[in-house]
Amino acid sequence: MYRRNGRPPALTDAGWKDTVDVRPYEVVEVLVRFTGYRGRYVLHCHNLEHEDMAMMASFDVV
Repeated sequence: MYRRNGRPPALTDAGWKDTVDVRPYEVVEVLVRFTGYRGRYVLHCHNLEHEDMAMMASFDVV
């Protein structure tokens, strides 16, 4: 994780993660390097109602 609410992440956010817990009204920035990993990836929220709010998407790494 790069930043949480504009500040550096807490120690509990340190290390490699594939899941980020985001609370209401929080903003989380994630910095990811895909060097050597081309293809289609997905990101999603585990709350299905959020699909309509762009919290489910796919992106291509070229």
